[in-house]
Amino acid sequence: MDRHLLEQMFRQAVAQAQPGLAVRQHLPERPVGRTIVVGAGKASAQMARALEQAWDGPLSGLVVTRYGYAEKCDRIEIVEAAHPVPDEAGFLAARRILEMVSGLSANDLVIALISGGGSALLPAPAPGLTFDDEQTINRTLLASGAPIGVMNLLRNQFSTIKGGRLAAHCAPARVATLVVSDVPGDDPALVASGPTIPLAGTRELARKYANLYRLDLPPHAHALLAGDENLAPRPDDPVFARNSVRTIASAALSLDAAAKLAREAGVEPAILSDSIEGESRDVAQVHAAMAREIAARNRPFTKPCVLLSGGETTVTLRGKGRGGRSAEFLLALAIAIDGVETISALAADTDGIDGSEDNAGAFVDGTTATRLRKAGIDPLAALAGNDAYSAFEAIGDLLVTGPTGTNVNDFRAILVR
Repeated sequence: MDRHLLEQMFRQAVAQAQPGLAVRQHLPERPVGRTIVVGAGKASAQMARALEQAWDGPLSGLVVTRYGYAEKCDRIEIVEAAHPVPDEAGFLAARRILEMVSGLSANDLVIALISGGGSALLPAPAPGLTFDDEQTINRTLLASGAPIGVMNLLRNQFSTIKGGRLAAHCAPARVATLVVSDVPGDDPALVASGPTIPLAGTRELARKYANLYRLDLPPHAHALLAGDENLAPRPDDPVFARNSVRTIASAALSLDAAAKLAREAGVEPAILSDSIEGESRDVAQVHAAMAREIAARNRPFTKPCVLLSGGETTVTLRGKGRGGRSAEFLLALAIAIDGVETISALAADTDGIDGSEDNAGAFVDGTTATRLRKAGIDPLAALAGNDAYSAFEAIGDLLVTGPTGTNVNDFRAILVR
């Protein structure tokens, strides 16, 4: 019963974030000249299909999505590439997109369909860097535990397409960006590293963060950071004056939809935040402490209730196990609620893929840690080795949905009966 309700809430959150209807509600004004569609992200193919169906006029373009996420489109070409570490397919697609928007006029329109995951799908190394360098930089940032804002500021330094550079390349054409947000706080400049939206931040700040997180960057990347070449455009650059940006789906809207379903099921929802960041296992400790307090003392909320939260946590790699940030959150949560049988939880990525595995997330309750030990798995050892996927696979508690067609980041629901 509890697991069914938790999964229903997740699916309701995902349904709320589907881009089809949202795209139709935010169509830009038709131009006098040509309409070119570009984009990248896990939801970009679904956005492209919705745009084709709704757009009254000619258009063409190219959109890059993750392998397995393509949709059939007639006028917009869909290319699949690798995520979270870029591959040659994404590299070639990024080059084609830059060529496609070259030489446009002020009468033309570029519609940019941007969603989470687009950063890895549009690799375009800065001058002096190789594609291998960009792959290494991406792996280093993913393993660093740095928050998304820091990662994007650094990614922008090493690219010819991120940090507003794509939009600058489109000038003097007008650029209308539609965003499915997967970042805490829904800052559109952080989604997919903002190819059409400049991000405030200096080269000096990027150097500071690289030192703070002790990033083992390639030599060419260190050399670029030390100089003033390939600086990203500033947000107040006049080249962006005619452009528009609209966030059409976000974690906030999805959490509201899940809360409504919970209330209809007789469980009072409490939305903690749609922008929680931090180390997954640490965020789990805070959520667990709140759930235990409710279970024992009916504060700060009264049972039955469900704690809902979103955002983007991080995982600092310490071992060589398998699992994404939702599974790591859940394994830490299972250890912290061990024996409290009135608590159950689901955490999952709304795109249907937790990290690089085949699951969206998993389920836990007060018996999970005990069941793991009976299966011969030490929960603490699994957590220390970043091996949450293997742990939940062993006891049959993974949630596998396949690609969902959208991406508004993490969804967490903790039910206290």
